[in-house]
Formats: sequence, structure tokens, C-alpha cells
Amino acid sequence: MDISITISIIISLVIGIVIGRYLLQMLLKKQEQTANEKAENIVKEAEKQAEHVKKQRHLEAKEKFLQLKAEHEKEVNQRNSTVAQKENSIKQKEQSLNQKLENANRDKQELEARGKKLEQMIEINDKKREEVEALKNQHIKQLETIAGLTAEEAKEQLVSSLREEARSQAIMQIKDIVDEAKLTASKEAKKVVIQTIQRTATESAIENTVSIFNIENDEVKGRIIGREGRNIRALEAATGVEIIVDDTPEAIILSGFDPVRREIARLSLHRLVTDGRIHPARIEEVVAKTRSQIEDEIVEIGERTAIDLGIHGLHPELIRMVGRMRYRSSYGQNLLQHSREVANFAATMAAELGLNVKLAKRAGLLHDIGKVPDDNPELPHAILGMQLAEKYKEHPEVCNAIGAHHDEIEMTSMISPIIQACDAISGARPGARREVVESYIKRLKELEDLALSYPGVEKTFAIQAGRELRVVVESEKVNDTDAEILAADISNRIQTEMTYPGQIKVTVIRETRSVSFAK
Repeated sequence: MDISITISIIISLVIGIVIGRYLLQMLLKKQEQTANEKAENIVKEAEKQAEHVKKQRHLEAKEKFLQLKAEHEKEVNQRNSTVAQKENSIKQKEQSLNQKLENANRDKQELEARGKKLEQMIEINDKKREEVEALKNQHIKQLETIAGLTAEEAKEQLVSSLREEARSQAIMQIKDIVDEAKLTASKEAKKVVIQTIQRTATESAIENTVSIFNIENDEVKGRIIGREGRNIRALEAATGVEIIVDDTPEAIILSGFDPVRREIARLSLHRLVTDGRIHPARIEEVVAKTRSQIEDEIVEIGERTAIDLGIHGLHPELIRMVGRMRYRSSYGQNLLQHSREVANFAATMAAELGLNVKLAKRAGLLHDIGKVPDDNPELPHAILGMQLAEKYKEHPEVCNAIGAHHDEIEMTSMISPIIQACDAISGARPGARREVVESYIKRLKELEDLALSYPGVEKTFAIQAGRELRVVVESEKVNDTDAEILAADISNRIQTEMTYPGQIKVTVIRETRSVSFAK
């Protein structure tokens, strides 16, 4: 029983396997047919697309060809049109040239005909001229016979008579014109000068050689003097100004002929007293800073002066020199104030005379620029000023006015005599100048320059109204023995070359310093 059941099961399994295999084969076959159909469809679709792309590219190529062909035909037509236009232009020019040639031939024929007529007329005129000359000669011979003179003699007498008459009349007219011009010029010149002086109001300030430094109380004097006078000695050595501390209440006197040095000393004292720290090292530091500040202030003064006078385009070095005029004097008259006066005078005169006002004002401001440089050579200040103006590219008329305002060179412009006259007007005002002060300052300057000419001398200061000359030398170049010899040499030269009242004390200062820094 069990075996039959097993056999039936096996048979059923075999039949089932056979049927399943058959069904599987049928399914695989059907799938293969479907795949083949899809492949065929894909191939057909690809062929259709390829055909479409081919047709599309063919159409595009055809359109491109047609476009290029149209452009080529258009270009050819344009060239043909241009060639046709040029041919027409050439034909027109040929026609025009032919027409001009015909006209020229016609004009030539007309000119030839006119030439023949002119030749005939010239022949006729020559004949008439000969007849006129013959009649003229006949009349002249008759007149010579009547007057007893030849034609040349009569002509010479007539010309001589007319010449003498014209000369006498011209001399009389010239004399009248000159007299009238002198009278008118004198009146006009006086009128211009008077109007110029009336229209310019200036101060009569005279620079002196002493400045007063006011203090709050006399206790400050002791601090300024310092222990054994070391502070005041350091201050005098640094500034070159004599510091006079006497019984004058609440005041210290600063004495020196150089206003710049006095101003540096005054400002330095003010800073030291305000700060409260007064000792030699601090004094040298403050004096150096003050000297730098004064240089900046000098430039500012020059710029402000140029702006006030309406003068533009000055070289920076000329501006600095104008600022230094504030601390210079000419015969006791402040040089900047004097130059401003001359500039205003000159501008007024130039305006009255119809000349260039800007150039006149510029020349007036710069006319004494030659007095400013410290290292001026042995040249008149007018010539030195002219050279400086030429160096810094000033106008030739300005340079000539500077150089000619004391007649050192010839005047070549109308501005030059105006500057000379205005300089005289400014200097001739009552109280404007003092000859004694100028000679005193000149003597002290010469005294300092004499000592400064020696090798190894670093600085020189004339103090105590010129009664003492302090000479600071470089310790590396001058030893103690050389310092004694230098003092004697300078004393001997002062005795032989200079004129001075009383006696002059020469002090040679040689200082050695060793400086080190702790870091």
C-alpha cells in the first residue's frame, strides 16, 4: 500500500515536472518573441529618427548655402555699384578737364589778342611820351634862359629852403612839447606820490635789541639762575642771548642784537617757567624745540603775508625768507613791515600809472630779500636779492626792480623806478629808521662772522652789547691749547680789523660730553 502510494506520488511529480518544464519553455519562447519584437521596433524607430535628422541637416545646409549665395551676390552687386560710381566720377572729371582745357585755350587766344592790342597801345604811348619829353625839355630850356639858373640848381635851392623852414618849425614844436611834458609830468608825479602816501597808513615801529620777559614773582629768578648760575649759563650758551637778572621787579631782560635769538630765548623761558623743570639738559631740549617752532612760525608768517598782499605762486624758499623778515631790521625799521609798505606803495603807484599791479606788489615785497640770508656773500643786498629771485624763477621785471632799486644795475622796466621811489618813501618817514641801531647791529654781526671764520668754531654769540664774544668750538677738532691760541688770535684780529668803543672780552668755550643710555 505504501509502495503504490509512493509510486503514484512519484508519477504525479514526474508528470508535474514535465508539465512545468513545458509551460516554462512556452513562457520563455513567448518572452523571446516579445523581446525580438521590441528590438525590431527600436531599430525601426532609430531608422526613422536617423532619416529625420538627415533630412533636417540637409535642409539646414541648403538654407546656409542659399544665405551665403545671397550675401555673395549682394557683395558683388555692391562692388559693381562702387565700380560704376567711380567710372562715372572719372568720366565727369574727364569732361570737366576737357571743359577747362577748352576754356584755357579760349582764354589764351583772348590774352594773345589783348597782348597785341597792348603792344600797339604801348607803341602809341611811347611816341606820345617822347613828344611830351621833347616839349618838357623845350619849356625847361626856355625857363633856364629866363631865370638864369639850371633846373638842378633851382631844385637844390627850393629843397634847401624847405628843409631849413621845416627844421626850425620842428625845433620850436619839440621845445614846446618838452616844456609841456616836463610841467605835466612833474605835476602828475607829485599827484601820484601824494595820493599813494595818503592812501597807505602804516605804523612807525622801531625794533630794539632788548626784550622783557615778565614773571609772576621774583622767586622764579632764583630757579632761572640755578645752582652757581649753571641754568643761566646753559640758557645763554644755547640761545646766544644775554640773560640779565637784576633788581627789576617781576622782569628779566633778554639782550641780543638778533631778534630771532631773543624770541627763541623768550619762548624757551616761558616754557621752562610754566613747566617748572629748569636744569641744563631740559634747557637744551626746550631751546631745540622752540627753535624748530620758530622755523615753522617763520614759514607761516611768510604765507600769511603773501595771502594778505594777494601774491600767489611764490617759491617756498622765498616764502620762508619773507617770514624771516619779521625778525630782521633795516636801520631800526622792521624789514617785513618796510617791505609790506613798499609793496602797497608800489601797487598804488602802478594802478595810478596803468602798469601791472601784481608785478609791482611782488617786486615791492621782495626788494630787500637780499638782507635776509645769514650766509650772504660780499655782495650788495640788491644784487644778492636779484640773484635769489632769478634762482627761484621770478619774472624778469621783478628781478630787475630788485637789483636796480639802489642803482647797482640799469633799470629796464617801468616798475624799477617805482620800487626805488617807494623804498625811499617808506624809509624816509619820520621815526621809521635809526642809523645808530643799524650800524650797531652791523658791527656785532661782523664780530660774530670774524670768529666764525676760524676752523673748528661751531657757534659764535656777541653779547653784552658787543662787549663780550663767546666762541663755542668743537671739542673733537680743538683741544685746550688750541682754544687758548684761538682766543688770542681772535682778539688780535678784532684789534687790527675792527673799530669799537672800550674793550671786547673773547671767551672760547670747549665742552666735552660723554653720553650713554641705560636700556
